[in-house]
Amino acid sequence: MDHADSSLDLTPVAPPVSKSRGRRRSIGVLVVLVLAILLLLSQGILHSLNYFETVDQALAQRTVLGTKVIRLEGVVQRGSIDRTSNGASFTLDGSKDHKVFVDAHGSPPQLFQANIPVVVVGHFASRSSLKFDGTQIMVKHTATYIAAHPTRVKAPNGTSR
Repeated sequence: MDHADSSLDLTPVAPPVSKSRGRRRSIGVLVVLVLAILLLLSQGILHSLNYFETVDQALAQRTVLGTKVIRLEGVVQRGSIDRTSNGASFTLDGSKDHKVFVDAHGSPPQLFQANIPVVVVGHFASRSSLKFDGTQIMVKHTATYIAAHPTRVKAPNGTSR
């Protein structure tokens, strides 16, 4: 038995270093993956929102916006609509006497008319231009809503239709 007791080595052994390093590496990879997923989700949500610039905002930022495609919101000026063979041209009013001339290509929606708020997708002709080249006109309310609530559809100038 003395011989068996001497063969047992009872000195403490340090745990392998590779396990804790591997664990830290795994945690690091998981953190990077979670951050990447969060970044992708936040970018997807931000890009899916449909923002628009009012006439006043767009004119104040016209040099920054340049000819970038934006959504421009304003009220169609009474008496300014000219239906053309490829769409319509009209003036959008903002507040404080700000106006933008819109040349929209494509068929305007059925509810499109003067003195209603609309959003036009397009871009300014140049950084200093008051001409807006539109590709799509969106009326802000449906026919069903307007028919059910004729006095609720109000332009920013306070008039209703």
